[in-house]
Amino acid sequence: MSMDKLPVETPVTKETDVPSRRRASRRRFLASTLTTTAALAAGSVTSAATPQTPSRKPRTSQKPAGTTFPAGFQWGAATAAYQIEGAMDADGKGQSIWDMFVRKPNAIWRGHTGDVACDHYRRYKEDVSLMKKLGLRAYRFSLAWARILPEGTGTVNVRGLDFYDRLVDELLAAGITPFCTLYHWDLPLALHQRGGWTNRDSANWFAEYTTVAARRLGDRITYWMTLNEPQVFITLGYQVGRHAPGLVLPLKDVLQAGHHALLAHGKGVQALRAHVKQARIGFAPATPIAYPATEQPEDIAAARAFNFGIQGYGFLFNASVGLPLKNPFNNAWWMDPVFLGEYPAEGLALYKADAPQVADGDMAIISTPVDFCGVNIYFGFKIQSDGRGGPRVVIPTPATPLTAFDWPVTPEALRWGPKFFHERYKRPIYITENGLALRDWVALDGKVHDPQRIDFTTRYLRELRRAVGEGVPVQGYFHWSILDNFEWAEGYKQRFGLVYVDYDTQVRTPKDSFAWYAQVIATNGAALG
Repeated sequence: MSMDKLPVETPVTKETDVPSRRRASRRRFLASTLTTTAALAAGSVTSAATPQTPSRKPRTSQKPAGTTFPAGFQWGAATAAYQIEGAMDADGKGQSIWDMFVRKPNAIWRGHTGDVACDHYRRYKEDVSLMKKLGLRAYRFSLAWARILPEGTGTVNVRGLDFYDRLVDELLAAGITPFCTLYHWDLPLALHQRGGWTNRDSANWFAEYTTVAARRLGDRITYWMTLNEPQVFITLGYQVGRHAPGLVLPLKDVLQAGHHALLAHGKGVQALRAHVKQARIGFAPATPIAYPATEQPEDIAAARAFNFGIQGYGFLFNASVGLPLKNPFNNAWWMDPVFLGEYPAEGLALYKADAPQVADGDMAIISTPVDFCGVNIYFGFKIQSDGRGGPRVVIPTPATPLTAFDWPVTPEALRWGPKFFHERYKRPIYITENGLALRDWVALDGKVHDPQRIDFTTRYLRELRRAVGEGVPVQGYFHWSILDNFEWAEGYKQRFGLVYVDYDTQVRTPKDSFAWYAQVIATNGAALG
């Protein structure tokens, strides 16, 4: 998540103006951060005095000595329940906050919904067959909380659990290891009506839900993730109202909701430990990546400091999309409590009286030990030393290559992100999301040609392989996504899949990148060159 490509004229809107702003998905929100650097000025965050020398294409990634990834590396792909399942009211499923939010006028591009999406609920066998053909070793998916507990707590919908039973069995029969995410943004609507994440009881609701899932699926699923990108569903859902449930709350309430989500994570970990033998547990935050402009020690130190800073990210997200200056979109505020058992001092000093109320024992629960660190990485922003011991953001040139989401192509993020997170948190790393948005279509020859996706992923995976060669224990990579899917507030505008989905007919067409990724998997990365 980079802050490159920033027009000076980007307006900074007031918090009270948020409901009238243009629709923005999590990915659009991140993309628009690319429009900010020129607006930065405070403390240790400044814009670079001299832009980089322009280049016409991304720098070719360097290869480490080895050409393959470690034996047993988990080559995977990822999805999320609301984005692919459809069947929004089938077989006793309850409503989620996204079922509500997509019906809000102008909330979603062209009024799209996830009511049908990829119809994966009915077509999961076909989709798993494609995964097997691809050669996936692992598949990351999420459970729809309201499909299992229609009211969020209480009565279990057995038919909903039966679907995940069938899906997991199908994956195992295909030789694919399931990686299960418990929460990927689709809170049951009934729980939202009881306060959602602003209610401290939400941590207990989540523990109950986790227990139900673990008891039913834990005999076959070893790998679990509690929350996907809490800083996104809290910030966009509760501070600026651009995602479900569409609230615009004061910072104090936003941070308290975030604390409850982290508490839910901890209680979820405890529930998994109690009911799943030999469980391997982590979570998957959205991770803005700061990477050094050069290999010089001072630039590396500056990038590391920015990567775990609070205020610098606050300025970037304030200037880019008009978030309030004090916003919680950063790494350390969410990851330090989980891995280190405390909120970062810089954040407490910045948020002051708005910092969450922490009850006795909360931090011990939140920091219940986990086994790995999942990170969703799409892009980064270049940092260099300001010559005074602090960092500054390097403003990109107009030649910076961009994705269809206007994100910069920055393969270095997949080298330095894992390095920095492993250094700080001492856990093995999984790349739980990484991929490229394009506007694919079926060509006259009946195929879907996506050479840019192949080039993009080659560059990123070479950098990841470089990190592995430098000693970072990266244990798996999950491409986002196996299927084109519903992209939240962006609807079906953007396509991330290795498989093209015709949303009118539900016909699946593997793209050129599908065959390419199959070769990467089959050669354990040697096909990357």
